[in-house]
Amino acid sequence: MRTARLRVEVVYALPGRQDVVVLHLGQGATAGEAALASGLALPGGVLRLGVGGCRVVPEERLRDGDRVEILRPLASDPKEARRRRARERPQR
Repeated sequence: MRTARLRVEVVYALPGRQDVVVLHLGQGATAGEAALASGLALPGGVLRLGVGGCRVVPEERLRDGDRVEILRPLASDPKEARRRRARERPQR
């Protein structure tokens, strides 16, 4: 009897570039394990991960076909950026 394997993709995107690694992992694999196995995440670093566009903890169990996204820190606070644009916009 064969042990079922999960096929998952791990993705890390930068402006103008996206790295994708396809992995075959054992049942019960987690998002954190997949990120580390991909070689795209550094061991010991803080992992901010998403699956299917939703933020998940590294301990999140994966399903066959999941796409694990390694999330980058935001360049700026979205609320503050919105306020700055509003201040710079010409008043009518």
